[in-house]
Amino acid sequence: MRDVVEIGLGKTAQRGYHLDDIAIVPSRRTRDVDDVSTAWQLDAYQFGIPCVGHPSDATMSPSSAVRLGQLGGLGVLNVEGLWTRYENPAKVLEELAGLGEDAAATKRLQEVYAEPIRPDLIAERVRELRAGGGTVAVRVSPQHTLALAPVILDAGVDILVIQGTIVSAEHVSTTDEPLNLKEFIADLDLPVIVGGCTDYKTALHLMRTGAAGVIVGIGGDEWSTTESVLGIRVPMATAIADAAAARRDYLDETGGRYVHLIADGDLRTSGDIAKALGCGADAVMLGEPLSLCEEAPAGGAWWHSAASHPSLPRGAFEVAGEPLGSLERLLFGPADEPDGQLNLFGGLRRAMAKCGYRDLKEFQKVGLVLDR
Repeated sequence: MRDVVEIGLGKTAQRGYHLDDIAIVPSRRTRDVDDVSTAWQLDAYQFGIPCVGHPSDATMSPSSAVRLGQLGGLGVLNVEGLWTRYENPAKVLEELAGLGEDAAATKRLQEVYAEPIRPDLIAERVRELRAGGGTVAVRVSPQHTLALAPVILDAGVDILVIQGTIVSAEHVSTTDEPLNLKEFIADLDLPVIVGGCTDYKTALHLMRTGAAGVIVGIGGDEWSTTESVLGIRVPMATAIADAAAARRDYLDETGGRYVHLIADGDLRTSGDIAKALGCGADAVMLGEPLSLCEEAPAGGAWWHSAASHPSLPRGAFEVAGEPLGSLERLLFGPADEPDGQLNLFGGLRRAMAKCGYRDLKEFQKVGLVLDR
């Protein structure tokens, strides 16, 4: 049973663990790294690496999303971002890349995102993604799904990502008609990824909506301020393991329907990626790590989608730094620093080989140890 700690008379808290709190345990077998596969599949779509691009304008433009797809990952464009508000956001992105780390940066983010979303630009960006080849995926928030879905679906996407800080299968509102995820997904003939979620029950309920994938986590990193604003913090190792338990139970409940888990948060290095997959994730959603590549549209600056919220921003602005190299080098090396920020999926392959596993499904069974 999970440790439950009494924090005061009448109040207890469950103990949770972050990825930094655990480590992978090698098995009795090792394997040649060339015999290891990092491929995975979501519905009918196959990918060479378990990498989903976090839909931040800092990292995902039509061209960078296409490039990530060419390298084996899945790029996701935010249809509520700058690319659907401005005909050519290059100048806006260049200005943002030059901002400093202060309150003025947040105010400027709010100002540039105050420009209304243009449906014609949503269709145009989807066409650009389609022209680049590969799988076309876009993100929309739960609040705007019903309004924007007709435009998105008419444009012809392959995968729809419905993502917010916290998404539940049962949203209650006395003022607006809430999005019924189960009904909405049932009417679609394309896979839907939903999230984020942080616990077993929410993950299980999201799986019961018919989603093909569930995002676990809230994109938490050192620049996220969700904890200081909302008091919410996600211990990712525990959250992923709990969601994996929900997936197992849902698999039994449905007689074999498998829902993919995508870990989003607390991911900076190849070791973090390996530990997230070892906890049970099928793929990881990378944000800030991808801002360090030369193709990042914001020139090295980083901000979360919620950082531009008009009334309650949740995310600090990271000042642009020097890129570490191309996206290909970031994902596959070579690395010239020993910190795990380069060759992210080469590092994952090496971890899998050192532990004797040949594919990601097997690697989810790897042993873990609490080292703190």
